[in-house]
Amino acid sequence: MLILKKEMRSEFKKPFGKLYPSIEDAEEILKSSIQNGNPIISIGDVTTRNILEAEIIPDMGIVDNKIERRPSEDEIYYDNITLKTENPPGTITDDLWKTIEKAFQLMDSKHHVLITVNGEEDLAVIPCAIMAPSGSIILYGQPGEGVVLCEVDKIKKTAERLIKMLEEA
Repeated sequence: MLILKKEMRSEFKKPFGKLYPSIEDAEEILKSSIQNGNPIISIGDVTTRNILEAEIIPDMGIVDNKIERRPSEDEIYYDNITLKTENPPGTITDDLWKTIEKAFQLMDSKHHVLITVNGEEDLAVIPCAIMAPSGSIILYGQPGEGVVLCEVDKIKKTAERLIKMLEEA
């Protein structure tokens, strides 16, 4: 298990990609990516719900059924294979890592995958960025600011640098 140290939290709060006020503001690049066959990965309940409302089905969604650490009232549902994992706040467990890896294998078979996390999914962007195929787009929420759109090819090295900053337990 990898643990985010308190003194490193500010480094991980910086947006990984381009910050948009809303999904609608990023819709053009998303639809272009889909037309080019690039996978879309959505992390977070609000982001996943908003992308579904924009009629875009993510190839992989990762939710923890919470919004800003409070239980979400909306159930995320779309035609998918659902995987479950455990991941305490501020960590990346081996179970989360393996579940994301399995989700990518299922995506290769043209399945949509929803991962529900018992705990917190906030750091899931890091293993997703490291394992995602070239051309993938990752979306996640930046609380109070909007949605961050990450082009995996541009953030992979940053993700590899950040994961080295986590403490092994």
